[in-house]
Amino acid sequence: MNEEMYLLDNNALSHLTREQRSSIFFRERCRLPSEVLHEAKGYPDVEVFKQVEYLTTIRVLDFLRVIMETVREGDTALLNLYANKGAADPMTIACALDAMSEAAALLFGPRWIVVSNDSAVRAKARELEVESCTREEFLSRTRSEWDV
Repeated sequence: MNEEMYLLDNNALSHLTREQRSSIFFRERCRLPSEVLHEAKGYPDVEVFKQVEYLTTIRVLDFLRVIMETVREGDTALLNLYANKGAADPMTIACALDAMSEAAALLFGPRWIVVSNDSAVRAKARELEVESCTREEFLSRTRSEWDV
């Protein structure tokens, strides 16, 4: 079975304890898109997050363009720049698409899963064939993995 890797949205990250965020599981199996890291700058343990940053690369930006081409004009469910809402949401999906693209070249590459409680994020992920789950589902499916 392929290993599962998780891209966390800030609304999932915020529900992890500090012990969970400093755990081996978090460091080895969770990633935070650069934009989520930017949103999380007020956390007391933000330095830990830099170890799991999924960097914004040209490839990620190419996937972001693909995502934004699927958003209808006037649709602000996924991203609303006027309200300063959701800047990390399409980036999280773009990171997942990038990671999935890299994993596809491997015989036993990891499965990448977006973790978000934002229904628009999960809907767009589903539309683009990216696996996603809520933070509650994430915590349930990884319960035995945490080393805290």
